[in-house]
Amino acid sequence: MHMKKMIAPILITIFILLYYIGFACLLIFIDGIPMYVKLLGGIIPLFFAGVGIYVLVERIKEIRSGEEDDLSKY
Repeated sequence: MHMKKMIAPILITIFILLYYIGFACLLIFIDGIPMYVKLLGGIIPLFFAGVGIYVLVERIKEIRSGEEDDLSKY
């Protein structure tokens, strides 16, 4: 039953990850951009991708534990 509630966060995370990773790869392979800009432009989206994976894992833990509403904590 929990699987239905996990579909949307998983799909959204996959699309965001594809966007960030694609943007980083595209920026790295463009010629004429200074190396430090390529590194920053590649590292920052990859960092956001990592944060997205972390948030997805936390959300899946919440759904599995039955705590679907974060507002109940406050």
